[in-house]
Order: sequence, then C-alpha cells, then structure tokens
Amino acid sequence: MARYKTYLIFGPPGSGKGTQGVTLGTLPQFFHCACGDVFRSLDTRTELGQSFLYFSGRGELVPDELTIKLWKVRIADCVRSHHFRPEVDALVLDGIPRNVNQAQIMEEMIDVRKIFHLCCPDREALVKRLQRRALKDNRLDDANEEVIRERLNIYDALSQPVLKYYAEQCGEQIIKTIDATQTPVQVLGEIIATINSLG
Repeated sequence: MARYKTYLIFGPPGSGKGTQGVTLGTLPQFFHCACGDVFRSLDTRTELGQSFLYFSGRGELVPDELTIKLWKVRIADCVRSHHFRPEVDALVLDGIPRNVNQAQIMEEMIDVRKIFHLCCPDREALVKRLQRRALKDNRLDDANEEVIRERLNIYDALSQPVLKYYAEQCGEQIIKTIDATQTPVQVLGEIIATINSLG
C-alpha cells in the first residue's frame, strides 16, 4: 500500500490546530481528518465501535492499536466515498498520532512531509484563550483552570515526545515552528507558504 502524503498539525490545546486543519481541509487537494472526527463518526453497532465504547464508557484512554484501527476504517470510508482521493489529495492530521507508539504504528501508512508545530510558550495566554472558548461554547467544566492546566500537562507528557521522535527519524527540518499567538490568518499564511516551498 502506498503511504499517504501527510502534513501533521501539532500544538497544545488552545493553539488553534483544529482551526488550521479545518481551514486547510477546505482547500483543493487537501483532506483534513481530526482524531475527534474519527471517534464522532464511529458506528457503535460494529465490533470496533463496541470496543471503543468499552474503554470510553469507563473513562479510560482508548488503546493505541484500537485508535489506529478506528482511524484506518475512517480513512478507508473517506476513500471509498471519494471525499479523500489519495492520488491527488494531501492528508492533514491533527490530534493523531498522539504519542510515539501511535507514530510508530502509523509509519507504514503515512509519509509525513512536514509537521507544523503551533507553539505558544506563554501558558497564561493559552489558559485564558481556553477559558474564553469554553465559556463561549457553554462548556463550563472546560473553563476550570485546574482542568485546563492538566490538559496542557498531558500534552507535554505525551505529544512533545512525538515531535522529538520525528526530528530524530527525519531531521529537525521536518518541523516548522509557528507562533500560535498570531492571528489565524497569519498562521495559515505561514503554513501555506511552507507547503508551497516544498514544491
């Protein structure tokens, strides 16, 4: 199986990676798939769907192998329905791979051309941004500062090593670090300019 030409969008909660992924996905020859979409589109009547419910219903993390299986099913469905045309479209992922083990499992499926690391060293700005978003979306639990800081800590513990893994496998140049405190249009401009420079 040919590997999918892939761009990864990385960043802590509140860095705008979902916004950038969705926006890129509206452009011709880009197909966006977020990890959350994989779980939301799941048919819970299937064996895989039941396995997902087993773990999520107990508040446990879904095992990596099951997460990747679910992702593969979602991508295969999108190929069958012609929403994703691998021969012409580049795959844009955010939220997956979430850790080094997932990155290793996905190695045979995705050809990572560039990783866009939306960086926000000012954690206080991120906390405020997440609180504003939670209040706007009426998700009051998500506005809790302690919950937000825990999510940021989980990101550091699991996702940052993925960046290190790709840098070691492919060289530091595979990662393009972008200041996430810029406007979304400025961030998008940097992403598109970088992709264009790859040819």
